[in-house]
Amino acid sequence: MREDILQTKLEKLNNLKQAGIDVFPEKSERSMNNFEALDDFDKIKKTIILVGRVRSMRVMGGSTFVHIEDESEKIQLFLNKKNIPEGKYRLFVKNIELGDFVQVSGKLFKTKKEEKSLEVHDWKVLSKNIRPIPTEHFGIKDTEELLRRRYLDLLSNAETRKIFRKKNIFWQTIRNFLVSEGFLEVQTPVLEHIPGGAEADPFVTHYNALDEDLYLRISLELPLKRLLVGGYEKVFEIGRVFRNEGMDREHLQEFDHMEFYWAYSDLSKGMEFSERLFKTIIINVVGGYETEFEGNKIDWNKPFPRVDYFEAFKKETGLDLNEADLSAEALKAKADELGIKYEKEYGKGRMIDTIYKKTVRQKMIQPCFLVGHPIEVSPLAKSDPNNPKKVLRMQLVAGKSELCNAFSELNDPIEQRKRFEDQVKLREAGDKEAQMLDEDFIEAMEYGMPPAFGFGFSERLFAFLMNKSVRETVIFPPVRSKE
Repeated sequence: MREDILQTKLEKLNNLKQAGIDVFPEKSERSMNNFEALDDFDKIKKTIILVGRVRSMRVMGGSTFVHIEDESEKIQLFLNKKNIPEGKYRLFVKNIELGDFVQVSGKLFKTKKEEKSLEVHDWKVLSKNIRPIPTEHFGIKDTEELLRRRYLDLLSNAETRKIFRKKNIFWQTIRNFLVSEGFLEVQTPVLEHIPGGAEADPFVTHYNALDEDLYLRISLELPLKRLLVGGYEKVFEIGRVFRNEGMDREHLQEFDHMEFYWAYSDLSKGMEFSERLFKTIIINVVGGYETEFEGNKIDWNKPFPRVDYFEAFKKETGLDLNEADLSAEALKAKADELGIKYEKEYGKGRMIDTIYKKTVRQKMIQPCFLVGHPIEVSPLAKSDPNNPKKVLRMQLVAGKSELCNAFSELNDPIEQRKRFEDQVKLREAGDKEAQMLDEDFIEAMEYGMPPAFGFGFSERLFAFLMNKSVRETVIFPPVRSKE
């Protein structure tokens, strides 16, 4: 900020103080918000008190037109020497500016141009700003800077404010839907001894009171499944998870996530339930069943078709995942042929997933349930009794994006141990995202866990519906610090 601008603002602040005005008072009054004043305009005959931030000011001799804005709406003010003592009028005109918060009292009327306005009889400062406020048209244009100082983006852009109102509707819709279906909302620990439930590199922190290194959770899954062991049948959590991985349009290191677990349910029931949940979210958040994502129109109103993972993979790559001798090396050779990049330490499961994302998923535009994933990429899902190479898993895919993950939960502790041990081997071979062996979780399963359907998605779904990157739909996203 230029020194001369700061100096001018400080002089105005000092002028108000010298006039005996408290520029940062504790108390304010308000009869109603601005929207209510405009909405009930014809019924209101008495003096009212409004508050808001000054967003525009136009001085015309002895009269001044001002727009103030509160969270609900903008309203025009009319100040005139006839209605306000001249000294107080001049104090306002000379020292109140864009960005200041004010309280005004007066009566509603319509101007010659029929604009609903408040004729001000008295005013009061609520907060004096000493930095220039960026405007919608001439403010900050750099996206990174807007994300770093999100409060200025919110202040300048009404559309940004609308996004976070919709995001509130998004999470409240999910919560209300699940509660209405008999699910219990719970909260589980953010700090864990063993991170599990997903394939991700965790953040590490130190717990001083215990003198132990702990991990920030990467998923909500394993604690919620322990609750099924404990006797609950329908549980869910909405909470923050942390993954120390790359940042792109669809990924952040910390994000809000929802998972539910439904004892005695299965994949077929779960998909029917999930489709109802998705359509309820979309109609409440968007107001219709059509959205757009990266130039593609997405129609959510039709039944979601089922797409078999193995069949789609074979169609796009020519490789049959049912073949007993299909190795990681063969998959790497196919990736080389297709120009797909991968890390040399990737095992079979990671290679299948890498190739799938660059081939099969690129063709999936309209919403569908991808089902029957390879066992190598699903260490926590129940095996398909008709094909031991598959698991009973599904993902909703639309616009080339995976928008949820769900499966019939593995509840065999012996098989779970074997799957974890396979993951440990991958981790020892250099795969930092492979899952760790969680002895406590296996012990819990050994007491008996009922068959269950588990489901999870993150705020990526909301970003998808808004046709924006995840960072744009997080109020204060992670950004690189200014050097």
